[in-house]
Amino acid sequence: MKRARQKAVAENKAPQTSQKSKKQKTCLYGSVFGQPNLHASVDWGSLPHHVILRIFQFLPLVDRARASSVCRRWNEIFHIPDLWRRFEFELSQPATSYLKSTHPDLIQQIIKRHADHLQYVSFKVDSSTESAEAACDILSQLVNCSIKTLGLISTAKPSFMNVSKAHFASALTVVFVNSKSLSSIKIDDTPLDDPSLKVLVANNSDTLKLLKMSSCPHVSPAGILCVADQCHGLKELALNYYILSDELLLALSSEKHVDLEHLRIDVVSENPGQVEFHSIKKQSWDALVKHSPKVNIVMYFFLYEEEFDAFFREETPVTHLYFGRAVSKAMLGRIGMNCPRLIELVVCANGLQPLDDELIRIAERCKNLTAMGLGECEVTCRGFIEFVKMCGGRLTQLSIMEEVLIPDNDYSLDRLHLEVSKHLGRMWFPDMMPTW
Repeated sequence: MKRARQKAVAENKAPQTSQKSKKQKTCLYGSVFGQPNLHASVDWGSLPHHVILRIFQFLPLVDRARASSVCRRWNEIFHIPDLWRRFEFELSQPATSYLKSTHPDLIQQIIKRHADHLQYVSFKVDSSTESAEAACDILSQLVNCSIKTLGLISTAKPSFMNVSKAHFASALTVVFVNSKSLSSIKIDDTPLDDPSLKVLVANNSDTLKLLKMSSCPHVSPAGILCVADQCHGLKELALNYYILSDELLLALSSEKHVDLEHLRIDVVSENPGQVEFHSIKKQSWDALVKHSPKVNIVMYFFLYEEEFDAFFREETPVTHLYFGRAVSKAMLGRIGMNCPRLIELVVCANGLQPLDDELIRIAERCKNLTAMGLGECEVTCRGFIEFVKMCGGRLTQLSIMEEVLIPDNDYSLDRLHLEVSKHLGRMWFPDMMPTW
């Protein structure tokens, strides 16, 4: 009887012990997953040094500054040089921008204490002239810097283009002269000029590898030739087509240059009929490819149909083509005939004429084609399947809007995706919206 009573008591206690243990676990999990008792379970002040540093790297600057006031240790980590090697200044006018501007006091603190740590710096500004001028003012103060990468990013025009050329050039000169180790520069849509490029080359010719400066109307072919002649380590160059010339291509093809890996060319027309585009000789293109056989030649076209006459009438070694506006059937036919190195083709619009013959010609002659994108165009299902069949599994990217495909007597859209999937060797469906 006594033993039975002891057994019953033990059985009654067991569930209570289990429940208590479960409650303790719940509290522990709660402390980890952000429940109210978090502060009682985690000593944030004793987190390892590298953990706090990593957290700070992911925080926006304002939040990082606030966190630095928590304790002395966090403030010390806030000023560690590793945290200031990569930085983006966001400058905007509150009434006109969605950007969250970096506070001026914080900017001055960064310049005072961390200018010599900055290595990868970008300025993101809105369309206001005031924001662009503020960026120039900051650049002018970076006299102790050793910047390797510099980017000037405008979220909308005109921004930097409304700053006086003298003010802009003066600010850039400070960085160009003092850094002496610049390797990557991206300064699109700015009043950059030839004298500024000469200063850049004079101080950074041994380190410069990437120069991206599309839509810089004050730069002439002579300015680019200065870069091409002296920056022997240049690997990537991006510029507007109006600067491109036979002379420049031949300069990039001379023996003293290392192999250029990427040449990006923006062909842009804001006012149809007001710009007459020149042609580049086949011999000049051939010289570039002979000197740099693996070079990627990327061309972005934003032209109107009547402005394409100067392009692709001879063999052109372009590898990547993007058409941001409508392009004619005749132009696509020329691409199929004269672009044997083509790797990627994106056509955002064409019209209401099926492109079956043009795509088949591209598949036949462009043996390196691996990526295709079609937007507001028309292709019959039969023609599209023939194109895919000829390209086969080498098409690693195929982005075709569903509206592009015209069902015919042989293929419906349902059957089309099965046929295309079979020839690609993977499951494929047309897109509902563009992916480029």
